[in-house]
Amino acid sequence: MQTHQAPLYIYEPKRWKDAILTKHPEVDWSTLFSSIDNVYNESKVYPRKEDVFKALEFVSPQDVKVVIVGQDPYHGPGQAHGLSFSVPMGVKTPPSLRNIFKELNRSLNCPIPVHGNLTSWAEQGVLLLNTSLTVEAGKAGSHAKIGWQDYTDAVLDCLQDVEHVVYLLWGNHAEAKRALIQPESNLILSAPHPSPLSAHKGFIGCDHFVEANAYLQQSGRKPIDWCLPSQPDLFSKI
Repeated sequence: MQTHQAPLYIYEPKRWKDAILTKHPEVDWSTLFSSIDNVYNESKVYPRKEDVFKALEFVSPQDVKVVIVGQDPYHGPGQAHGLSFSVPMGVKTPPSLRNIFKELNRSLNCPIPVHGNLTSWAEQGVLLLNTSLTVEAGKAGSHAKIGWQDYTDAVLDCLQDVEHVVYLLWGNHAEAKRALIQPESNLILSAPHPSPLSAHKGFIGCDHFVEANAYLQQSGRKPIDWCLPSQPDLFSKI
């Protein structure tokens, strides 16, 4: 059980709140947010409430360059901090993220980092979006039907008018979001999920990070520095 005085809605970044309202003026998200507040008060939920919208805090809709779609937050203690696939400093790198780092090492010669904090990607315009933004401790997928899917679909809808975005769809869950993407003016790259169960079936060797940067450069957008900073103290406050 977690007692949080602040309601969830105060953490929603205004620029995304406004963009979602413009796209979906008919939807009232207060019911969803109130239900999530109740769950926080009744159960152990990840991530911390102030980190629920973390992926949206780093980048405005019009500045998104790359979207990496995850499923739901990590459900172990201290792992989730609001960015898909990412973990805070000092937390052991999860298996799927280790495979992401292996592909980066193979394709871009990025050193395998000593941490799994992907904040530097988010700061460059990578939207690390889980389709469910919360999860009950120890229960993977527990909030998949709580209403987050509609909200995160609305987030992706906000990018309909943004051109030259790279969408990295890894696994069937992410692939299901293809219908929300404008293929004519963006780049969609698909591969199996980086999970140890499927990474060897095509994720390792997919060259998505190389292709993403090539596309961004061809489109006149600054490429992403995918190699993570090696000094953990760069993120000492995160």
